Amino acid sequence: MELSTVMQELSSLGKERTRNIYLSQGAREPLFGVATGAMKPLAKQIKIHQSLADELYATGNYDAMYFAGIIADPAVMTEADFETWIEGAYFYMLSDYVVAVTLAESERAQTVADRWIQSGEELKMSAGWSCYCWLMGNRPDDAFDRLKLAGLLQQAQDFIHSSPERTKAAMNNFIYTAGISYVPLHAEAVETARQVGVVEVKRGNSKTSRLDAYHSIQKDVEKGRLGFKRKYVRC
Repeated sequence: MELSTVMQELSSLGKERTRNIYLSQGAREPLFGVATGAMKPLAKQIKIHQSLADELYATGNYDAMYFAGIIADPAVMTEADFETWIEGAYFYMLSDYVVAVTLAESERAQTVADRWIQSGEELKMSAGWSCYCWLMGNRPDDAFDRLKLAGLLQQAQDFIHSSPERTKAAMNNFIYTAGISYVPLHAEAVETARQVGVVEVKRGNSKTSRLDAYHSIQKDVEKGRLGFKRKYVRC
C-alpha cells in the first residue's frame, strides 16, 4: 500500500471529536483525529512495513506518525532511525507512546534510552524513562542488570522534583513500574516511592496532576499484580 492510499484511509477514519481531544492533549495540525482502535483493521492489512512507516512519520501528521509506530519494524531500525523519530516527536504522546514503545521492541533499546535519559532534553528524557517502563513491563527480570536499574532508581529519586514536567511523569512511572514489574527491586522501589512522595506535574493549561507511586504500588500489590508482565509491548 502506498503512502497516499494510507493517508486517504486515515483521513476517512478521522472524527472531529477525537481530533479536538488530541489537540487538547498537545497534538497540532495536521491531524485527522483517528481513534487508536480504528487503526487496527488497516494495520492488519499492512502488517509490518518499515519504509512505509518512515514515510508516514515524516509527514508530521499526528495520526500518520502514530500509525507509523504500529507498522514499524524495530528489528531493522538503527539508532540513527530512532534519533530521527525522537527529533520529530513534538509532544508526549509521540515521545512516550510511539517512539519509546517502538524502541522497547529493539535490541538497541537500553543503549538508546540511556543516552536520552542523560540528554537534558525534556521529551528525550521522558522517552528514555518511558522506554524502561515498557521494557520492565514486558521482558523477563533476568534481561536486566539489577545494579544498573538500581542506579536509575536512585537517579529518579534524586532528580524527579527538579526535572521538566513530562520527565517527572515518566520518572514517577519508572518508580512505579520498578515496584510492580521488576521484582528484584520491589522493596527498593517501594522505599524510593515513599521518599519521593507526591509528584506534582503541570499538564499544559489543565490542572496540576498529583502522582503518588507509593500508593499506586500498594494498590496493585493488594490486587495481586506484583510481577506483572505484558505479553506484547505494542498492541
